[in-house]
Amino acid sequence: MGKVDKNKEQKEKSLLKTAFEFFTTKGFSKTSISDIVNKAGVAKGTFYLYFKDKYDIRNRLVSHKSSQLFRNAVSEIESETENISFEDKILKIIDNIINQLNENKSLLTFISKNLSWGVFKSALTSPPSDEDINFADIYYKMLEEAPYEFTDPEIMLFMIIELVSSTCYSAILYSEPCTLSELKPHLYDTIRIIIERHRCKEKL
Repeated sequence: MGKVDKNKEQKEKSLLKTAFEFFTTKGFSKTSISDIVNKAGVAKGTFYLYFKDKYDIRNRLVSHKSSQLFRNAVSEIESETENISFEDKILKIIDNIINQLNENKSLLTFISKNLSWGVFKSALTSPPSDEDINFADIYYKMLEEAPYEFTDPEIMLFMIIELVSSTCYSAILYSEPCTLSELKPHLYDTIRIIIERHRCKEKL
């Protein structure tokens, strides 16, 4: 990578980092593009070289942070997922991500408030940077390695993600309707049921 490209990459990273700081402290609606560029130390015109508007940089951040959560989870549990079932692999990844969000409540709040399936699917299939992973490839590889086939695997993943994000948000931030540790067994039993309902037949 040449000096010009490195400079461009550095400016983009600075804008993303600054925007994330504002969004998680001041709030998305109260943050302006002027706030971001002034603190990042770049011209306002430079912002539009990388992002269409404030919503675009927010979506890029959601994609990036979501990809980071998956990357960290997959990396940390890699040695634990050999010779275990598809269901157990999914649950280990989910448990790791939940624990990450429990340790970083500002990230949980930011993602939960701004996450849509479209943005999340983009994060899964099109990593926003070289530092991120394509979780879709990992997910479909796990499906291929499973000894049985699934109906509508994307819907299955969507339902699991919606369930986890909605229930864990309240449990982590407010201990409602119970603490996170109390919720986990119920949550994981329900995820197993969702997976079971989508399992159709053994592979030949």
